[in-house]
Amino acid sequence: MEKQQEAAETIRRLVWGFFLSAAIFSVFLASVLALVRRRPWCTCAICRAYVTSSWSASFPNLADYYTHLLRNSPTRTIHVHVLNSTITANPSNVEHILRTRFDIYPKGPAFSAILGDLLGRGIFNADGDMWHFQRKLSLRVFSVSALRTFCSLEINSVLRQRLLPLLRLHRASPLSPFDLQSAFRRFTIDAVSAVALGLDPESHSTLLSAFSDAFEVAATLSAARAASPAPFIWRVKRLLCLGTERCLRKEILRVDAFAHRIIGCRRLLPKGQDLLSRFMASVDDDDYLRDIIVSFFLAGRDTVASALAGIFHLLLRYPAAVTAIRQEIVDRAVSADGDGGVVASWDQLREMSYVHAVVHEGMRLFPPIQFDSKFCAEDDVLPDGTFVRKGKRVTYHAYAMGRMEEEWGEDYGEFRPERWLRDGVFSPESPFKYPVFQGGQRQCVGKELAIMVMKAVVVAVIGEFDVELVDGKKTARFLPGLTATLQGGLPVTLCRRRLDGGVG
Repeated sequence: MEKQQEAAETIRRLVWGFFLSAAIFSVFLASVLALVRRRPWCTCAICRAYVTSSWSASFPNLADYYTHLLRNSPTRTIHVHVLNSTITANPSNVEHILRTRFDIYPKGPAFSAILGDLLGRGIFNADGDMWHFQRKLSLRVFSVSALRTFCSLEINSVLRQRLLPLLRLHRASPLSPFDLQSAFRRFTIDAVSAVALGLDPESHSTLLSAFSDAFEVAATLSAARAASPAPFIWRVKRLLCLGTERCLRKEILRVDAFAHRIIGCRRLLPKGQDLLSRFMASVDDDDYLRDIIVSFFLAGRDTVASALAGIFHLLLRYPAAVTAIRQEIVDRAVSADGDGGVVASWDQLREMSYVHAVVHEGMRLFPPIQFDSKFCAEDDVLPDGTFVRKGKRVTYHAYAMGRMEEEWGEDYGEFRPERWLRDGVFSPESPFKYPVFQGGQRQCVGKELAIMVMKAVVVAVIGEFDVELVDGKKTARFLPGLTATLQGGLPVTLCRRRLDGGVG
């Protein structure tokens, strides 16, 4: 009997070893073929600078290096062969990708492989029927008029009860620096909790913070995959559960566990107006709901917090813009509440054209997602004459597009909200010139909500506090990740003020 068991165990090990060897060989062969297509031996100046990071000697961020290259390209399009990627800042090309030939520019299997472990089947990682289903469901959810009222009340509640009290704690010592970016991240976690998940931010703070921490690490490690010129390395490491892929797997397991706990907590509460409740009414699959929760965090926490940090990094360097915001607060009759907080209603926010312009101008220069990629499903020619081979990654670079002189004028590098106003009224630009919220069929369904949240924060902070950057001359540097996070945070000093300009 023991000999039979030993023989069976030996056979199992041999079979397991055979399949493991076959899997490793398959990954190796596929990676070699992909590597050949990527031309890793390319010695052109762009690829050499990317692989060796020599660009960092002249530019603070890779995005600034790409901006330099795109600005000097006659077509505003470049090729990075080692990434098998075409990068463009040409609005005509962006319209072609996002609208005209939307059908042949999906996210694609390569993108899904990079972010699929984290994002799963969420809308940011979906294509085809699955994307259409989520898009249709999301449009239905966000189009409900009652949702706007619910979001307004919840966001204002989070401002009054969470963000503003936190800032007041740090205004007592004006010489002690305070990280405003960190505060915005805490605020957006609370906002996602209330608006998207229907959970009280205070009573569920431990769970939400743990989920947020695991998500942040997993997002950073996932983004590193996309930046690798040799993807077979991370694929093999994932197969063998080694190094960074081992860490990523651990963090994704934590994300999964915390997400399922969030679903369980929500089921114990009465059905509400929050986004998760609305999705739960149509989706009876907890793993699918897990992916939706991850999408909520990517859209509601990371992008909004990153956008706010970029907006304030710019805004606090321009006192005239701060003064104009305060004047608009007065003009719209936004009065301080009993605690001295300046929290505008959404009807008041909707009438604030200058604040609207401030938010858009901030994201022009510092978009929270600096670039977005699609994969070409068949051979194609872009409007600028660039040939794109089937299977190639095509990236439009929103960060660079906001810095093109022919689109924004000679003062493209200046923070000037007035460029968005016509006779004092906000005048939007084409989403293909300003693709911060994408465009065409993939335009962000939560765009209006995100902008209103950012406007509410700008009004509340600038209305109640005098805020100064600790180092107003410091160049913005970004950490690697899915969204643009300022390296070193956004250290400021705070001093409370009254709406009439006095200091409290």
